[in-house]
Amino acid sequence: MAGITNFMQGRSKRILVPGGAGYIGSHTCVELINRGYTPVIVDNFVNSSIASVDRIRQITGANDVPVIEADIRDTAEMVRVLREHECEAVIHFAGLKAVGESTAQPLDYYSNNVQGSLSLLEAMKQAGTGHIVFSSSATVYGTPVSLPYTESHPLAPTNPYGMTKYAVELMLNDLVASRAGINAGILRYFNPIGAHPSGLIGEDPNGVPNNLMPFVAQVAVGRRPHLNVFGNDYDTPDGTGVRDYIHVVDLAEAHIAALEKLLASPDSFTVNLGSGIGHSVLDVVKAFEQASGRDIPLEFVDRRPGDLPAYWADPTYAMELLGWQTRLTLEDMCRDQWAWQSGNPNGYPDVKIGAA
Repeated sequence: MAGITNFMQGRSKRILVPGGAGYIGSHTCVELINRGYTPVIVDNFVNSSIASVDRIRQITGANDVPVIEADIRDTAEMVRVLREHECEAVIHFAGLKAVGESTAQPLDYYSNNVQGSLSLLEAMKQAGTGHIVFSSSATVYGTPVSLPYTESHPLAPTNPYGMTKYAVELMLNDLVASRAGINAGILRYFNPIGAHPSGLIGEDPNGVPNNLMPFVAQVAVGRRPHLNVFGNDYDTPDGTGVRDYIHVVDLAEAHIAALEKLLASPDSFTVNLGSGIGHSVLDVVKAFEQASGRDIPLEFVDRRPGDLPAYWADPTYAMELLGWQTRLTLEDMCRDQWAWQSGNPNGYPDVKIGAA
């Protein structure tokens, strides 16, 4: 695995993973277990499935993965879990993440993402847990002043979702500066796609997908009639939007590198997590058609308000600081997404809480 590999003291540590049953959280739990850590999953299962926890156990052979149904806004419960499980650190995924939904329901996003993070940090202070890796987003950058985005690019989110991520970043920076005994690794994701190569865990959005890859996959498997491509007149090579896609397993490995950096050093940091390569919507469609052997019918429709023509990361600092870089290609992302979607055409089975 890329990243810091010699921090052997961490191999028996318990790590609290709020949102650990979700898309990125579940993949990160697999990588934690593979490295000898014990993830302690906390999830309210609003946008995730308890079935993913059973799949984590299947992939890793770890039958002792604790899972607690709870909301991170319940500070007292978070204190209890941190203390009872003696968690050394937190990898924080819990929150809402759809840009369009955030515009329609901003208070829900501020409650879940900002209030939830405040509650979690207060619990960490009370429990004496001193390290947090935070799932942030490239949406904090807003409209590009220059490309690629570096960590020093001005921050100007253009939607409530991005604003909530920005607000939590500010909160973390102020908390670190206060010398409260907590250090933080802020990870600004670009566009995670793909799935675990086993095909057992992957992205399973509720309702109509908000992101490109799960929508493409659902078209390929017959759940959707066609893909709407929002705009084909951008100033890009083929007229469609260009994004920096990152395989979710690469992303999960980055969290382990960030965790080990925090455990080894008191310094906090903020890094981009991306490939540094831009792919257009049509690039993704063509790669998925090749991976799946299925045609993806598509229709070009009007641009969505707020969509940017193109953006991608400068991932140099992540390599310098964490020893991490992406290793998986767009073709790998499409292959693994198809393995997940074709094996689970309707997503995770409807499993009752407590049954996993």
